[in-house]
Amino acid sequence: MALSYKARRRWSLIILLIGMPIYIVVAVSLANRVGVSDLPKAVQFVIYVVLGVGWVFPLKPIFLGIGQADPDAEPSDDNG
Repeated sequence: MALSYKARRRWSLIILLIGMPIYIVVAVSLANRVGVSDLPKAVQFVIYVVLGVGWVFPLKPIFLGIGQADPDAEPSDDNG
Protein backbone atom coordinates (compact mmCIF):
# COMPACT_ATOMS: atom_id res chain seq x y z
CA MET A 1 0.00 0.00 0.00
CA ALA A 2 1.52 3.29 -1.08
CA LEU A 3 1.41 6.30 1.20
CA SER A 4 -0.54 9.34 0.12
CA TYR A 5 1.19 12.64 -0.53
CA LYS A 6 -0.03 14.11 2.79
CA ALA A 7 1.07 11.03 4.72
CA ARG A 8 4.52 11.17 3.12
CA ARG A 9 4.78 14.88 4.04
CA ARG A 10 3.89 14.12 7.66
CA TRP A 11 6.30 11.19 7.87
CA SER A 12 9.12 13.19 6.29
CA LEU A 13 8.61 15.95 8.87
CA ILE A 14 8.60 13.45 11.74
CA ILE A 15 11.71 11.74 10.37
CA LEU A 16 13.61 15.01 9.99
CA LEU A 17 12.59 16.56 13.32
CA ILE A 18 12.63 13.49 15.57
CA GLY A 19 14.30 10.61 13.75
CA MET A 20 17.39 12.42 12.48
CA PRO A 21 18.59 13.72 15.88
CA ILE A 22 18.05 10.27 17.38
CA TYR A 23 19.90 8.63 14.48
CA ILE A 24 22.82 11.07 14.80
CA VAL A 25 23.21 10.40 18.53
CA VAL A 26 22.99 6.62 18.06
CA ALA A 27 25.38 6.56 15.08
CA VAL A 28 28.04 8.72 16.76
CA SER A 29 27.71 6.82 20.05
CA LEU A 30 28.15 3.48 18.30
CA ALA A 31 31.08 4.79 16.26
CA ASN A 32 32.79 5.99 19.42
CA ARG A 33 32.09 2.71 21.21
CA VAL A 34 33.56 0.72 18.32
CA GLY A 35 36.66 2.90 18.36
CA VAL A 36 36.45 4.78 15.10
CA SER A 37 38.54 7.59 16.59
CA ASP A 38 41.55 5.25 16.67
CA LEU A 39 41.45 4.74 12.90
CA PRO A 40 43.24 6.95 10.36
CA LYS A 41 41.49 10.21 9.43
CA ALA A 42 40.68 9.05 5.88
CA VAL A 43 38.95 5.92 7.19
CA GLN A 44 37.04 7.98 9.77
CA PHE A 45 35.93 10.31 6.99
CA VAL A 46 34.62 7.41 4.89
CA ILE A 47 32.79 5.87 7.86
CA TYR A 48 31.09 9.13 8.79
CA VAL A 49 30.15 9.86 5.17
CA VAL A 50 28.57 6.40 4.87
CA LEU A 51 26.70 6.93 8.15
CA GLY A 52 25.63 10.41 7.06
CA VAL A 53 24.30 9.35 3.67
CA GLY A 54 23.27 5.76 4.37
CA TRP A 55 20.03 6.64 6.15
CA VAL A 56 18.65 8.27 3.00
CA PHE A 57 18.44 5.17 0.82
CA PRO A 58 15.84 3.17 2.80
CA LEU A 59 13.76 6.34 3.31
CA LYS A 60 14.01 7.66 -0.26
CA PRO A 61 10.42 6.69 -1.23
CA ILE A 62 9.06 8.82 1.61
CA PHE A 63 11.00 11.93 0.61
CA LEU A 64 10.50 11.55 -3.14
CA GLY A 65 8.39 14.39 -4.52
CA ILE A 66 7.74 16.13 -1.20
CA GLY A 67 8.97 19.48 -2.54
CA GLN A 68 6.46 19.36 -5.40
CA ALA A 69 2.84 20.51 -5.35
CA ASP A 70 0.27 17.99 -4.18
CA PRO A 71 -0.53 15.83 -7.22
CA ASP A 72 -3.90 14.81 -5.75
CA ALA A 73 -5.10 18.37 -5.05
CA GLU A 74 -7.62 19.98 -7.28
CA PRO A 75 -6.12 22.69 -9.47
CA SER A 76 -6.96 26.16 -8.24
CA ASP A 77 -8.15 28.86 -10.61
CA ASP A 78 -5.92 31.85 -9.76
CA ASN A 79 -6.59 33.76 -12.98
CA GLY A 80 -8.72 36.38 -11.22
